[in-house]
Amino acid sequence: MTTTYSPAPRLTASGPLRVPPFAVVSGAQVQRVLQGREQRIVELVEAAYRLHAEGGSVNPPSYFLRFDDRPSSRIIALPASIGGETPVDGLKWISSFPHNVTAGIPRASAVLILNDHDTGYPFACLESSIISASRTAALAALAADRLSRHRPRPTRIGFVGTGLIARYIHTFLAGTGWSFEHVGVFDLSHANAAAFRCCLEQSGAVGQITVHDNAEQVIRLSDLVVFATVAPRPHIHDPAWFAHGPLVLHVSLRDLAPAVLLASANIVDDVEHCLRAETSPHLTEQLTGNRQFLDGTLEDVLAGRVTPPPDRPVVFSPFGLGVLDLALGKYVYDQVAGSGELHVVPDFFHELNRYG
Repeated sequence: MTTTYSPAPRLTASGPLRVPPFAVVSGAQVQRVLQGREQRIVELVEAAYRLHAEGGSVNPPSYFLRFDDRPSSRIIALPASIGGETPVDGLKWISSFPHNVTAGIPRASAVLILNDHDTGYPFACLESSIISASRTAALAALAADRLSRHRPRPTRIGFVGTGLIARYIHTFLAGTGWSFEHVGVFDLSHANAAAFRCCLEQSGAVGQITVHDNAEQVIRLSDLVVFATVAPRPHIHDPAWFAHGPLVLHVSLRDLAPAVLLASANIVDDVEHCLRAETSPHLTEQLTGNRQFLDGTLEDVLAGRVTPPPDRPVVFSPFGLGVLDLALGKYVYDQVAGSGELHVVPDFFHELNRYG
């Protein structure tokens, strides 16, 4: 069923609260809203991130569901609440099953539930793998821009890991004005690396694209390095690979050994979130017994409190915050609802009389 847009209800002096209709927003609808709007999405993510840093959100730790019989897989719950002009609560429920890739289907799948600010009733379920990838890529593009302002702008980018997130990061960098003379690519699967190169070529990416035999080649030849793998523990141990001082977007969080972080300037999106769940920064904290290796957060950089050094490697490690998913999900919902294409489930909430 399709309905015209009706804003989520609010408590007013003239009337009581009411139960909102419940809608389902498909991945196709999400993609139609977000595709080609990279700059707008970066702005939304930056605004939500700043609001979070100012205390305008509730963003508890993520919860990991793990399985003894499937140790490489997990499902993560990210509850959050964000204020501002369009306050909303909600939950992202995202799974990561790496073996899916061998079957030809994506590793990650996700849904996002939006809850009404006043009643607490959920009013939408959105397909969220695209939202999640977009907010991750937007935050990476924002960080790349702000962290490179006091050093020569990178012209050689390298990707270690070539899945969906890597593709989205390249798309968001290109969509926000970046171009590269050289693109280096490495993946444990040579077929995946070759497919990624083909994808970039078909997208019209400029510059030479090279598939490398190992991660060291990509790192040493790049001044902007993107880690987007499913590595469960550090596999890059030698700080000498980063001696040329690249900017590193450590999106997958578990690729770099503590020795690499200790030889670098380190920026995170949120300290308490990032230093959990055996991430590389968490392992570094456990090794050193302190957090002195951290130079600050991205908000510190945005506000001018921290200036990354131009002569050392700079590593940005974003854990990913549920408030960003909420902000982007609410934007998608409003756009779909405003177009009159919202798919409402009739009578989703049925028992609405307390006494039957």
